[in-house]
Amino acid sequence: MERKTLTANYLCTINWFGNTIIDWGSAGKQYFIDGQIKELHKYHHTLNFDGSINSADGKYAFIYQKLGTKGLLLKEGELLREINRTYYCSNVYEYPAAFVTVNDITYLIHCPISYCQLDFENVETGEIVTNIPGRDADDVFYSRLEISNDNKFLLSKGWFWHPWDLLHVFNIEECLKNPVLLDRSVLRPYTRAEVCTASFIDNTRILMGSSDEPADDEDDEDDKANTFHNNFPPKHIAIWDLETNQISKSVKVNGEFGNLFAIDENRAWDMYLFPKIINIHTGEIIDSDESIDSGKQNSAICGKSPQIVFNRQTKQIAIAGHEKIEVLTP
Repeated sequence: MERKTLTANYLCTINWFGNTIIDWGSAGKQYFIDGQIKELHKYHHTLNFDGSINSADGKYAFIYQKLGTKGLLLKEGELLREINRTYYCSNVYEYPAAFVTVNDITYLIHCPISYCQLDFENVETGEIVTNIPGRDADDVFYSRLEISNDNKFLLSKGWFWHPWDLLHVFNIEECLKNPVLLDRSVLRPYTRAEVCTASFIDNTRILMGSSDEPADDEDDEDDKANTFHNNFPPKHIAIWDLETNQISKSVKVNGEFGNLFAIDENRAWDMYLFPKIINIHTGEIIDSDESIDSGKQNSAICGKSPQIVFNRQTKQIAIAGHEKIEVLTP
């Protein structure tokens, strides 16, 4: 991997926009890979925000407290409105939020009504278009939301009590037509392993990794779950195909892992403890840099950790810390 260190100035949040890194919390300060710095906007927004996302066109940004309840929705750097989530367990798991644009309307996907109810909020109007009568959401804490590149699927890498990490996938267009489909996902991997990390490889395949927790040994009437559980033991990775709902043969990773970002169909970043690149077919760690602290996050449930953002176009990783941004290129 190649490493470049950028010097930051009053760093608040980081997010990729094209080939640059933008601190939306600090007046849209833009960091170029060659070291240039520009300021796109005039307002600074400070409240210990340590997370951010932006719409594909960069028009909208959402900055938030990863382990808090408060967020700010921005339009071209100016405040549109405050966004909140319920207090319940908010101090232990990552704030669920993602932007998606469908039929020229940009939505913020989050959980404004209840921790267990996913909703789509029209960014411009503030209307929560999926909050309709008849919703009856499963008791799930949604977190670490991710959108497929074609805007078709929403992936949640959340958890439920006792606690246990798990994945849910939703068809975005179908859920906008019929919001009750957000209450319980029909797309879930058939496994009893705890799935602690995942990342889209492409529009229909998801790389997923199991934790070191032993699988639940309770009887399961679902033969598919039993079958795939046997192929997905702890500390392994596998590929989940959404079109067939099948899981590939899993492989054991040759080292600690827990925070995956798929680079391509052969490789993935992992950010648990320190940056590393893993061959997803063999489990071998093919490159690493132990001099960089990339935190201990290996679950939706987490403590304070460095801000880490992945550029799905360039496959670069950016890690914020101590007024510096480490940029890694595979």
